[in-house]
Amino acid sequence: MDITIHSSFLPQTDPDASLAFYRDLLGFEVRNDVGYEGMRWITIGPVGQPDTAIVLHPPAASPGVTEDERRTIAEMMAKGTYASLLLATADLDGTFARLEASDVEIVQEPTEQPYGVRDCAVRDPAGNLLRIQQRR
Repeated sequence: MDITIHSSFLPQTDPDASLAFYRDLLGFEVRNDVGYEGMRWITIGPVGQPDTAIVLHPPAASPGVTEDERRTIAEMMAKGTYASLLLATADLDGTFARLEASDVEIVQEPTEQPYGVRDCAVRDPAGNLLRIQQRR
C-alpha cells in the first residue's frame, strides 16, 4: 500500500496575518488562495516539497458546526489548544532567532527534550501551537 499525507488543515482567523507568518517568515510557498463568501482557504507548503501541503482554513466554514461549537473552537484557538503542527528544520537556532526577532509568541525556547529531540514551540497568528524540531 502506498499512502502519503497530502494535505493537513490548520485553522486561521486572519488570512493576511497567516500569509505573513507562513510565507514571509517561515518561507513556505503559496500554492492556492481561494475566496468564497468572504472567507479564504490558503494552501501553502514547504519549497521543494510539492506533495506536502497545509490548508489554512476559516474554522467557521465547517458544515454542521453549531454556534456553541464555533464559540468553543474560538476559545480553544485563543488558548492555543485547538490545533497544532510539528515542523522540522536543519537550523533550529537560526529559525528560532528569526521567529523571536519578529515578535512571534514564544511558548518554549530551543530545548533538549527527555524523549530525544531538540525543539522549540511558538504560536502562529491564529494561536495554533507549532513545535519545530531540529532535524538530525
